[in-house]
Amino acid sequence: MPSLDLDAVQAFVLVADLKSFTRAAEAMDTTQSAVSLKIKRLEQELGRRLVDRTPRLVRLSPDGNIFLPAARDLVAAHQSAVGAFAVEARRLAVGMSHHVIGHDLPGLLKRMNASDPGLVVELHVDASRDVLAALDDGKRDAAIVLRHEGKRRGGEVLLTDAFGWMAAPDFVRRPGDPLRLAAQAEPCSVRAMAVAALDKAGIAYAEVFVGGGIATIGAAVAAGLAVAALARRVAPTGTVDVGPRLGLPALPSRDVMLYATAFDPPARRALRTLAASFRMAA
Repeated sequence: MPSLDLDAVQAFVLVADLKSFTRAAEAMDTTQSAVSLKIKRLEQELGRRLVDRTPRLVRLSPDGNIFLPAARDLVAAHQSAVGAFAVEARRLAVGMSHHVIGHDLPGLLKRMNASDPGLVVELHVDASRDVLAALDDGKRDAAIVLRHEGKRRGGEVLLTDAFGWMAAPDFVRRPGDPLRLAAQAEPCSVRAMAVAALDKAGIAYAEVFVGGGIATIGAAVAAGLAVAALARRVAPTGTVDVGPRLGLPALPSRDVMLYATAFDPPARRALRTLAASFRMAA
């Protein structure tokens, strides 16, 4: 019976989850070549090909799909054993801006849990300025926000979000009517960005829906009530960018930033997985 390299098994699980050797390497704080070598050695130990590699696609082989549940169990059992004498579960308090949470949040949380099942993730969703204030006050270990004015130094760029004027495909603006707009309440930096663009272009608008988060704004947009300035990555499925069709001004892109104050090994591991998961969505 082969003795499996636990790091190699974890590398395999991360490649399976993140569908990328590069992202798996980021999560493990190593290089792509090191991850590739670990998985090759694991395949040699098992005598099975686990991953099919192509220039543009990474996917599991049939044997890899069979092995994946057992690999997850092995990694979880190891982490449970290592944490057996922990007096208190480690908590990681993460603040996220409303505007950065996309459709892959369940998958993102799943991958963080897989990286450390014993880690308690405390997720707070708020406006970017409130998320950063909580980080500065020591109430959060990490913050993921949009960078608007670039005044805050440091941080890590996770991805760049392209914004558009998102609406239902059949949304119609009648000639002479103000643009029907859905946005978050003031103060919201994305709202300010949208309003400034419309004012500069001399386009009249009327706020017909004020939401308390992207889920509510997305619902209004998907229902055909209004147009909203949203990152295309987080816009509701089925909505489209109607900006070119309606002659609306182009919106600037914004970097999604990670700021962290927690640097102990479990937190660093979880944050690396978090960062790799966000980049996967880029």
